[in-house]
Amino acid sequence: MGVSGRAAAEVLASRGARVVPVDDAAGDVLSTDELLAGDVLDRTDLVVASPGLAPHHPLLRAATERSVPVWSEVELAWQVRVATSGGAPAPWLAVTGTNGKTTTVGMLESILQAAGRATAAVGNVGTPVVLAATDPTLDVLAVELSSFQLHHTYAMSAQAAAVLNVAADHLDWHGTLDAYAAAKGRIYERAQVACVYNAADPMTEHLVREADVVDGCVAVGFTTGTPSVGQVGLVEDVLVDRGFARLRHTHAAELGTLADLHRLAGPDGAVPPHVVADALAAGALALAHGVEPQDVRDGLRAYAPGAHRIAPVDVVDGVAYVDDSKATNAHAAAASLASFAPGSVVWVAGGLAKGATFDELVASRRDRLRGVVLIGADREPLRDALARHAPDVPVVEVDPGDTGAVMTLAVHEARRLASGAPADAVTVLLAPACASMDQFASYAERGDRFADAVRALREEG
Repeated sequence: MGVSGRAAAEVLASRGARVVPVDDAAGDVLSTDELLAGDVLDRTDLVVASPGLAPHHPLLRAATERSVPVWSEVELAWQVRVATSGGAPAPWLAVTGTNGKTTTVGMLESILQAAGRATAAVGNVGTPVVLAATDPTLDVLAVELSSFQLHHTYAMSAQAAAVLNVAADHLDWHGTLDAYAAAKGRIYERAQVACVYNAADPMTEHLVREADVVDGCVAVGFTTGTPSVGQVGLVEDVLVDRGFARLRHTHAAELGTLADLHRLAGPDGAVPPHVVADALAAGALALAHGVEPQDVRDGLRAYAPGAHRIAPVDVVDGVAYVDDSKATNAHAAAASLASFAPGSVVWVAGGLAKGATFDELVASRRDRLRGVVLIGADREPLRDALARHAPDVPVVEVDPGDTGAVMTLAVHEARRLASGAPADAVTVLLAPACASMDQFASYAERGDRFADAVRALREEG
């Protein structure tokens, strides 16, 4: 009964359903054990599953055994959509991927607003989809979807959909990488206008090829290189469209420039390639909806990044402290580390590994590391990867038992590892490569605690 659960209950109750809330956390509603001990499930027409419940959860397993339908809140949202003032339900522009979802959906929202559309970024970020889908004032929805939400989604037919990338994540929930990728690929099913894929990630193109889409739906790739026909991409410092432009076989339509993304530039002043990729994906989705190229430019120019995404916190004694707590998996942490100069990073990492391994991450980014501070419950896979691929990099571990002071201890250890370097040559980077729920309520709280510890460090002198 988190945010999406409460929203689903509200919408169902407003339509006359009898809603039975269930939550394994302590509270005043039924637990799974209490529900399964009675006959409630035998009299149930529908189970709406929280994204936090894996398919093997006892309640979902019991529902499946009794042939009770299990829907995600997203599926419920699709089934109960209401007409907008235009006379039809608002179309969905849907985004998933291992990384970049929130940034892409935020950019997409900004572009749609620049085009004069009444819209909102919803789903895995912001307003629950079921509330947005029943709001008759919205013209179009920018929908961020996780693999959890897509697993129990069956009828959604997005106007356009994108899979940004697929890398190992949430394997504890899905079981295998193939199952995780298949869940991501469900976003393309029944797509109406365009399936947007990452030309640098063959898995995303494979998922498009496997999808059963509406006749006439096209595949449009995005690339940070020069685009071919049927792609959006980058020519020198110009974002261009050769996927939707009328003269795409001979000409590219300008969508903006790297200067329009200046608010998302990294510490070196350059816009990181993964940010450019996100902007191109957002632009492609918006073009599929029918906005003009200048709206893409204006929306990207207006977009400001959210918190905890390579966000500078402070500079203390010449050492920069940067919060990228949103880097909750290895793929995101690799992109974050790549934004810094070789040998310049004291890396604060760790948390819940979600079944992931970190050999590729450490092997590819070892050159960035000056030192590492490990936090969280799952330090062993990171420790082992560092020992194999970066044995000369100093590693300090913070005892996970002292959750209240973990960030204070981590920041003090990071300061010690950063000492002795020339001024302005070292960055302490929180890019955990892991989920936060072992010690924090969310990645946002983890980032806030890091910032608090850095500010306390300044006051200590």
